[in-house]
Amino acid sequence: MPTGGDETILHMLDARRSVPAMQLCEPGPDTPQLLRMLRSAVRVPDHGKRMPWRFLRIQGEARAALGEHLARRSRERNPEASEAAVDKERQRFSHAPVIVGVIARQGPDSKIPASERLLSAGCVCFALLQAAQAFGFGACWLTGWAAYDPEIRRVLGIADDEAVAGFIHIGTIRQNAPERDRPDPADLLTDWTPQ
Repeated sequence: MPTGGDETILHMLDARRSVPAMQLCEPGPDTPQLLRMLRSAVRVPDHGKRMPWRFLRIQGEARAALGEHLARRSRERNPEASEAAVDKERQRFSHAPVIVGVIARQGPDSKIPASERLLSAGCVCFALLQAAQAFGFGACWLTGWAAYDPEIRRVLGIADDEAVAGFIHIGTIRQNAPERDRPDPADLLTDWTPQ
């Protein structure tokens, strides 16, 4: 029989917040911690048991290498870009010590629509945020132009039938961000009534 709710778990859900990537620093999760987070993250709704996602870890020197690709591609996309704008792209993946790309598998499937598989990957992103917070890390879910750019996707090994659901930046919180206003669920809830 349902209870009044487990306040510890509800408090954790209520306390979830994104920490901007620029406010994340070392240390990040080590491999056992990350694998434990991912074990929780994969317990999401998955219609048809397709496991329509995979993970791409970006850490250490790989962050700077990816930054150089982003800077070069940024210059190609906009030759007029200022050096400051190009440097911002270069630093995009340099703040958090660990970034996990959640890659949605979107290939043909005769039973499960691609939209449902993408939503499942989105649930993984959210669950990974929760798991990172449970370990005491800060995290944020970002995409940005790099998630959609054909050249950056090629560099990252993302296939044509895959999509970046998100880049989850994880690290130690450098400074707490102020809480933001949250919606009142009562304002969003309506009841359907048959006509």
